[in-house]
Amino acid sequence: MSRGGVSYAAKSPSFSLGARRKNLSIRGYIVTGQFFKKMGAAAASALALSPIMASAQEIGAVGRGHPEPGQFHLQESVTPIMDSIVAFHDGILMWTISLIVVFVLALLVIVVVRFNAKANPVPARFTHNTMVEIVWTVVPILVLVVIAIPSFGVLSDQMTIPDGERKYLGANVFSMGEVDVPAPTLTVKASGEQWYWNYEYVDQGVAFDSNMLNEDEIAATKPGQPRLLAVNNELVVPVNTTVRMQITASPSGVIHAFAVPSFGIKVDAVPGRLNETWFNSRETGMFYGQCSELCGKDHAFMPIGVRVVTAEEFETFIAAFEESRDYAVAVATLPAL
Repeated sequence: MSRGGVSYAAKSPSFSLGARRKNLSIRGYIVTGQFFKKMGAAAASALALSPIMASAQEIGAVGRGHPEPGQFHLQESVTPIMDSIVAFHDGILMWTISLIVVFVLALLVIVVVRFNAKANPVPARFTHNTMVEIVWTVVPILVLVVIAIPSFGVLSDQMTIPDGERKYLGANVFSMGEVDVPAPTLTVKASGEQWYWNYEYVDQGVAFDSNMLNEDEIAATKPGQPRLLAVNNELVVPVNTTVRMQITASPSGVIHAFAVPSFGIKVDAVPGRLNETWFNSRETGMFYGQCSELCGKDHAFMPIGVRVVTAEEFETFIAAFEESRDYAVAVATLPAL
């Protein structure tokens, strides 16, 4: 075909279609690359900041004795056990998982961009690499060993009752122990029933039941206490005192679990078996927990309420309890919540 003495070659439909597909393919690579670049940068930034964000919330609005709306960090620590759990979580665990996630994300992006069918139409035919297989076996083992060393120490602290001589980890989970904890001066037996808790001051020989309050009861008797956590009778213990907890469950009942996050304790309550743990709270106030073992229809309604008071207030409380054998009379000696 010619026009004005100049020849023009007619473009075939197949040529135009091929060129269009090529352009779309190139644009696709560019858009995909930009997308993964932005996503990778955003993810890496978020993961890198995650330990800092966790620490920042620990300083700011974290739950004091119970969870708060919008809270994503652990509850505020008031015991040496919880100090070590928070340090373990915010330190080695948070940094390790952040680095692993960034590394795996980088590998995924490389595979998607460099080894898709168009960028790598003829894949390699080898199936094994001895060095790679050794590395991806040995490195995870080393990571787990590094994590396990402080983890076992934290668990040992929780399960070993202080004797006044053994030192505990506290906030330094890689130490050999640097926190002095006195021997227990108070023993409390907590029994999981269906579905409430029974507490016994073992040396004093007095006991009481603790049941959850519904919303109407909270409004009438204990306004301001948290829903699904407030109880009619709290376990009262003194501040700066090591409390030995003996945990069990009714012989005719089921397995429960006694857990108070701010204390860093969680122990199974098994019928016919007496488990032990301990805590030493350095602050007064109300601290809540819940049964942490699926135990039946009212599992969600077995809260634990622990009230930490001064030594003088506790002495007055326990003396009144021993004399009257009535929890209501004894708790009336304490300031109102």
